[in-house]
Amino acid sequence: MLVGYVRVSTVEQSEERQIIELREKAGVEKFFVDKVSAKSAQRPKFDEMINFLREGDELIVSEFSRLARSTMDLLNIVETLTKKEVKVRSLKEQLDSSTPQGKFMLTIFGAIAEFERELLLQRQREGIKLAKAAGKYKGRNAKKCPKDFAFYRQGYYERTYTVTYIAKHYKVSRPTVYKWLRGATCSTVKSCCSPKTEGTGSPKSGKKE
Repeated sequence: MLVGYVRVSTVEQSEERQIIELREKAGVEKFFVDKVSAKSAQRPKFDEMINFLREGDELIVSEFSRLARSTMDLLNIVETLTKKEVKVRSLKEQLDSSTPQGKFMLTIFGAIAEFERELLLQRQREGIKLAKAAGKYKGRNAKKCPKDFAFYRQGYYERTYTVTYIAKHYKVSRPTVYKWLRGATCSTVKSCCSPKTEGTGSPKSGKKE
């Protein structure tokens, strides 16, 4: 099936131009339309489309800026769909992920994205070095273990709560939860971070995380 993804930045903007272009130039049969900014991580129709696409389908967009927020984001999306054996095509860039030329261009995109990432990291390292030399760099403050974490820690080992659930509950990252489970950054709340039954090894993962 030929599937089209359409995105406009605001509710006021019309998606008709993209829909007409995809229908007339590519014969798209089914459309998924999001009305959100490119910076937004919440794209409900995009997520619905990813779940809808099946092996042999082809995703077509008017241009890649409608599909992805960055070069790296584009590469991740194409990789995800390629694993599902779904083709990706852009009308403006005239790029088809299933052709040798398209695969070559995606390889170049990947190299550019990696180059940009390395430049960013280099600038960060240089900035930190200068800040340390000036005595202004203190690093990140580790998030302290919550006082009620003992309840969720026990629930984790009893497989009642997953790491993902705990992270969402406290609005922290999964790595932070793992640190709390290992006892790191919990020195101020000793009662919540000492395993009662599991011994001293690393905590085992639940069925879901």
